[in-house]
Amino acid sequence: MVGTTSAETAVHDDPAAPVTPRAMRADARRNYERLLAEARSAFAAHGTDASLEDVARRAGVGIGTLYRHFPNRHALLSAVFEDAVSDLLARSHELLDAPEPCTALVTWLREIVAHAGEYRGLARALMSVSTDDTSALARCSGPIREAGNALLTRAREAGRVRADVAIGDLLQLTHAIALAAEESPGDPDLADRLLTLTLRGLKAG
Repeated sequence: MVGTTSAETAVHDDPAAPVTPRAMRADARRNYERLLAEARSAFAAHGTDASLEDVARRAGVGIGTLYRHFPNRHALLSAVFEDAVSDLLARSHELLDAPEPCTALVTWLREIVAHAGEYRGLARALMSVSTDDTSALARCSGPIREAGNALLTRAREAGRVRADVAIGDLLQLTHAIALAAEESPGDPDLADRLLTLTLRGLKAG
């Protein structure tokens, strides 16, 4: 696993979002898709601190091309996590019709833990941008927060969750659980136990 490089540092603080593939020339779109595919493989194998230079090299492009598409690591992470966000948003809409609102909320939180666990370091990154709207990764956290708030509100209105529970705090707890599970690979049931404890703390009355 390789940490942040000097080339990345030069653009790390750039808040620009990644360039989307829409309206790209065909060759630029191919570069974008190759970079994204190699980033997924590198993050899965080495965690989210994987070398971006290696990602670019494996995609057959220069590091400058990577940064034109993804101005910093968070921008690349946002693009990699985008499919998972789409799945989580679709799932939240389905769960809004579930008969037990509190169970629906916890089911969705479990799925966040599962998605965050796909890439070592992602849970930590999501925690770090919880109050940073300038990060490209906040493009993921914003919609997730809205979707979670809808599920939380439904559970609260049903009298199953305490009125003082805030979605921001709940998501931070969920990311922390994902991080704890990541750090304890020998205990596959840890996340579920911690979510059960969270549920007990959420319940009204």
